[in-house]
Amino acid sequence: MTYKTIKYEVAENILTITLNRPDKLNAFTGEMMFELIDAFDKADADDNVGAVIVTGEGRAFCAGADLSAGAKTFDYEKREDRPDKAGDPRRDDGSIDYSHEAVRDGGGRVSLRIFECLKPVIAAVNGPAVGVGVTMQLPMDIRLASEDAKFGFVFNRRGINPEACSSWFLPRLVGISQALEWTYTGRVFPAQEALEGGLVKKVYKADELLPAARALAREIIDNTAPVSNALTRQMMWRMLGADHPMEAHKVDSRAIYSRGASADAKEGVMSFLEKRPAEYPCTVSKDMPDFFPWWDERKYS
Repeated sequence: MTYKTIKYEVAENILTITLNRPDKLNAFTGEMMFELIDAFDKADADDNVGAVIVTGEGRAFCAGADLSAGAKTFDYEKREDRPDKAGDPRRDDGSIDYSHEAVRDGGGRVSLRIFECLKPVIAAVNGPAVGVGVTMQLPMDIRLASEDAKFGFVFNRRGINPEACSSWFLPRLVGISQALEWTYTGRVFPAQEALEGGLVKKVYKADELLPAARALAREIIDNTAPVSNALTRQMMWRMLGADHPMEAHKVDSRAIYSRGASADAKEGVMSFLEKRPAEYPCTVSKDMPDFFPWWDERKYS
């Protein structure tokens, strides 16, 4: 895929995905949706990628959905530029088949793809991030923000509702009360409030943001095993929905049993004892444990 709305750049094992519509404040479109999904597909398949940073070109991270269609912006049936070719979700009797692919939310498709990613994902929020511009960040693992960043879950002010799976992610990240206050009011708030509310890990001066994100990515890549990171990412995120710690124990036990006999585990121990940097031989593309994935894929219905 040739990208028109994002930039995809790999350097020193760090993939930087840059939302790239600066003249539109990187507003989200159907084309951007497909390109982001493709970019994360490529990242998972490339063993040269050890971590992913997502940021925005210019002065914004993402201003939310592109509103250039005016009143038709969120009315899928009236939009002529819908990117999917899934057809008409209306049944012969005029009722809507809500399990139809054409009903699916584009932001949710992106969030689900990021959720399934096998590489650590860092958001470097360089400017305003509202609507889908903030909800797409929620399945990213760590969010760092510039002092210039602003956030807004503005959906209720536009007569719609939160999307991109944010009703699952946001309360788990910041707690139900904070999640509801931000979504009820729909107000735009500064980076400091995002920090105090637990949405971002740290706030930086503008010129320090990307170096900080790269330093964090570098620490992960230089010191840890890629297969272990892939497992850890999925274990942590998916256990947020588990109904009992026994579910974690099942997965932990399988992972430790499998990884304990791997070349990575031997290298991890010996490099520590020999006081040298580890060189982990296992790759995500070839060496994920045989019990992975341990979940049944969820279908849209």
